[in-house]
Amino acid sequence: MPTDYKLIKKQFEKSMNDYDKNATVQDLMASKLLIELSKISTDFENILELGSGTGLLTKRIAKNLHFKLFTANDLIEKSKIYVQKAIPSANFICGNALKIKPSKKMDLIISNAMFQWFENLEKAISIIKLSLKKDSLLAFSTFTPENFKEIKEISGLTLQYKQKDEILKILTSQGFEVLYCEEFYEEITFKTPLELLAHMKKTGVNSLSTKTWTVKEVKDFCDTFNKKFKETKLTYSPLIVIAKLK
Repeated sequence: MPTDYKLIKKQFEKSMNDYDKNATVQDLMASKLLIELSKISTDFENILELGSGTGLLTKRIAKNLHFKLFTANDLIEKSKIYVQKAIPSANFICGNALKIKPSKKMDLIISNAMFQWFENLEKAISIIKLSLKKDSLLAFSTFTPENFKEIKEISGLTLQYKQKDEILKILTSQGFEVLYCEEFYEEITFKTPLELLAHMKKTGVNSLSTKTWTVKEVKDFCDTFNKKFKETKLTYSPLIVIAKLK
């Protein structure tokens, strides 16, 4: 389905106040990304973070990496507040990550839980790499097709997640050498399906559809969920990737 950036912006903007309390998996992804990146390098001249959001990753960058210039980007202007709280000297560019024009080439472009929103990942990476110096790093986390499999099974709603091998093939075809790749699974358990839906809303991922559910549709979803599954759980399937532009 075509990516509706206006909807993504609207839903994530609504969820920002509750995001950090609910985005436990995204927080884990940010932590893993920085741990593995730090094993490769901690010193960079210019860093660009794409999809900075509430600064989950930005805070870890501030604590773990050394840099001269840090630039952050997000669709939502409010993200600048979170970014500059973590890194006061940060530059901030509001807008679509594929349309921004950084003033300098980067030694590191990094992003947490955002690449899954790119409608055409191959095209996105071909654009993003134009802002990288040779021998510089692209580090990101995203999700594979098992992500939210319970939601997909009931509602049919899903993003066009790519398999790990597909993502690695794209990177290789774009001139990257993959230095690290890890796919893993996390399950969050809820008391009720309604609580699960609230969790999705508070992490902005109800951007999967422009449709607003009626009370009856919510009830039907909850009833179907209870019939299909013994437990009320939501599966996440994160993927961590670090690659070098050759």
